Amino acid sequence: MSVIEKSIELNVPVRTAYNQWTQFEEFPKFMEGVTEVKQIDDKRTHWKASIAGKEEEWNAEITEQVPDQRIAWTSRGGAMNAGVATFHRLSDATSKIMLQLEYDPKGFVEKTGDAMGLVGRRVEGDLERFKTYIEARGHETSGWRGTIK
Repeated sequence: MSVIEKSIELNVPVRTAYNQWTQFEEFPKFMEGVTEVKQIDDKRTHWKASIAGKEEEWNAEITEQVPDQRIAWTSRGGAMNAGVATFHRLSDATSKIMLQLEYDPKGFVEKTGDAMGLVGRRVEGDLERFKTYIEARGHETSGWRGTIK
């Protein structure tokens, strides 16, 4: 397994950042390669993405969710990945997201991209696009405030 850790500071309150992050079906608007995310229920999502030029699908299960603090997940079949996003209050108007992602690159192309740091740069870009997305709006599109333990 490979691990990527990235973070970004946002000019929105932690509640706004967290609420928007819970809107998984919006992820294709800022995540490169993600073509579709469907919310199946409170704990499960179905993903479609282009990974190293191949179309992949998988289900993910949210294993822990605490409003304004953290969301952890793991894939169930398909592209193996797991991770946690933590949300940190910096001030009343600013916040920080710290993202840790574990994934299992398959095949020559994915392993080469991993070795070259391409996935890390893609995650950085995704966080930058999320920052632009949420700061331009100034508010979340919606939010889910439930807890999963």
